Amino acid sequence: MYSPEKELALRLEIFRLLEEREVTGQYEFSRDELANFYIGELRLPLIDRGRGIRNPAEFSSTLSIMTTVDGPYADVLDTAAFVKYDYRAGNSSDNVKLQRAHQLHAPLIYFEAIRTGVYAAHYPVYVVADDPVARVFTITMDESLRFFGDPTTLPPDQRAYAERTVRARLHQPAFRAKVMHAYADSCAVCSLKHVSLLDAAHIIPDGERDGFARVTNGLALCKIHHAAYDRDLLGITPDFIVRIDHALLDEVDGPMLRHGLQDMHGRALVLPRRTADRPSREALATRYEQFAA
Repeated sequence: MYSPEKELALRLEIFRLLEEREVTGQYEFSRDELANFYIGELRLPLIDRGRGIRNPAEFSSTLSIMTTVDGPYADVLDTAAFVKYDYRAGNSSDNVKLQRAHQLHAPLIYFEAIRTGVYAAHYPVYVVADDPVARVFTITMDESLRFFGDPTTLPPDQRAYAERTVRARLHQPAFRAKVMHAYADSCAVCSLKHVSLLDAAHIIPDGERDGFARVTNGLALCKIHHAAYDRDLLGITPDFIVRIDHALLDEVDGPMLRHGLQDMHGRALVLPRRTADRPSREALATRYEQFAA
């Protein structure tokens, strides 16, 4: 068994290595690479094959939990800030280690399945409530919210604050990974394929009522086209045609403006291969009204 200091140091190093990968724009992790994770020469799997929880023998408490696309456990979003995670069946030692994570305030990783065998990572997350009667744990998806206590006792104003605080943070890794996969790591406007220069843009902003974090409300855009879209300098019609603001079309300012924006006017959007992943025409229409106003 590792000492508390050694265990915490390993957890923090895992977080650093995951973040190092995400800085390059890679927000998805395969089952194989998570099961064969290394810290230097130390092999330390972050998931267990065939199980939704990872409890290394050398750790005093749980290292990670995960969802599956079609798994046996009822993992559901409680709010944008909290996730319910069911006890393992029977008197599993896994439950004991999750209870210890709650008692020790240990930082965990929550791997969210975005498609079969591929996950987005949320970290650090914390067990903030344990209900042995209902046999369910509650996980907070933001470090600051663990000081709020049991989320079931939060007054409405604090619960609303919690939801606002972590809404974008909770959904962004999985949202980005799903959108990038749908658009084959390519800008939908100009076809740029350097993933570190691409963003997963919302059609309806995520701060608005209909700004859901789903692929049909997303577009893979390079950073210049994302910025132009957010500032209504670039619009996309419900028929998937790119439009550039008329005033911008009349400007003369060098090759970036000409080739990066003006030449995109009238271009057809590059759509995902799967029809189910294509942008919502209704969402595009709503957003295009704002651009055309």
